[in-house]
Amino acid sequence: MEPFVQLIGAILVLVAFVLAQRRRLAQDSFTYLLLNTLGSVVLGVAALRGQQWGFLVLEVVWGLVSLQGLITCLRTRQKKEMP
Repeated sequence: MEPFVQLIGAILVLVAFVLAQRRRLAQDSFTYLLLNTLGSVVLGVAALRGQQWGFLVLEVVWGLVSLQGLITCLRTRQKKEMP
């Protein structure tokens, strides 16, 4: 089960990356940031369970940066919707 979970996390991050590289998804878009956040959470949990500390640090930082961007994106969206 663990390798399957890792694959799901990796696919989420890689889909966002590939779409951004192909200019199909902006790096500050909600979808891009959500895919990165979810993927890094999944991979971070897998790294924690496997006691892979370097990988865990990478995923925690990746997830926090993505989450910060996601929050900024949502706040910006909310401000635009206000009259």
